[in-house]
Amino acid sequence: MEYLDHGTESSNNAIELQATDPQLIGGLPDDISLYCLARVPRKYHSILKCVSKRWRDLVCSEEWYSYRQEHKLDETWIYALCRDRFNEISCYVLDPTSSRRCWKLMQELPQCLSKRKGMGFEVLGKKLFLLGGCGLSEGATNEVYTFDACLNSWFEAASLSIARCYFACEVSGGKIYAIGGLGSNSSDPHSWDTYDPCTNSWKSHEDSNIVPEIEDSVVMDGKIYIRCGTSPVTGQVYAAVYDPSNGTWQHADADMVSGWRGPAVVVDGVLYVLDQSSGTRLMMWQKERRQWMPVGKLSPLLTRPPCQLVAVGKSIFVIGKGLSTVVVDVRDVGNMGRVMVGSSIPKLISSDDDVISCKCLAV
Repeated sequence: MEYLDHGTESSNNAIELQATDPQLIGGLPDDISLYCLARVPRKYHSILKCVSKRWRDLVCSEEWYSYRQEHKLDETWIYALCRDRFNEISCYVLDPTSSRRCWKLMQELPQCLSKRKGMGFEVLGKKLFLLGGCGLSEGATNEVYTFDACLNSWFEAASLSIARCYFACEVSGGKIYAIGGLGSNSSDPHSWDTYDPCTNSWKSHEDSNIVPEIEDSVVMDGKIYIRCGTSPVTGQVYAAVYDPSNGTWQHADADMVSGWRGPAVVVDGVLYVLDQSSGTRLMMWQKERRQWMPVGKLSPLLTRPPCQLVAVGKSIFVIGKGLSTVVVDVRDVGNMGRVMVGSSIPKLISSDDDVISCKCLAV
């Protein structure tokens, strides 16, 4: 097709060429175009989607997500679910590799979730999940909503088998586990649900080792651990562990549970716990010695408990009220027990939001 230098005919011809050109980038095979475009940093993906419909469809596709994962081009962002003093729920996102790291408010959550309490918050693939929960005037629900990080949109998803609130939520083996919690009168408190993305459905299970009041959970060595509060009778912390290989729950080892008294995160198979009973101190579980070791104390000037933990690579992000954040590199553990020095991200201005949960999502 020949271009003209003037008039409406030139404009119409250009539009016709663009509409009939099947290539992502004119003159390049699509595999080469994908090779180039997939290397664009994640923070610019929203701009790529504005170039053309084909580029938008590509950036939103499973092909794009899989390609970036397969070639180790995916970038991890941190998502924090927060509650303000008016009990309003919101979600913030942080790019930990940005030269000007700061928390940014995500788009508004579905209205029905704005004041819901006790929700599960989890990540599977390129999607965030908000599960269950309850309100002041409503009981527990089985509703599930998902946020697609590539599409940048919220959708209603397959419902839980059982209505739940204040329950544990973890991912293992490519499935979501919703464990214990409080539910409707017909719900079994000794149960858990599993979500299989291949069938887009939930399946319910029961086990007497599961208790409804779960305070924390973590996945370590392919097993799911749940921790409950301290018993007023025995003074002991109850915890159970689930092994997906045989589908059974058992009591967790008492020596490991004894030091699990705060938010936990696993880095390279090592369990770290933030002890907030007196200041903030990072502890590490040494499996070989079967004992807890202090990693270091965090400055009270930087941390604002209660905090949540999340890990990106070798770094642990300690996220407190108002999203004040301290970043600790666990490779620097030579000064056991001393005050730890790490980088920090300032809190949001005029914000004292409580951080309910934090998750990582890579695209």
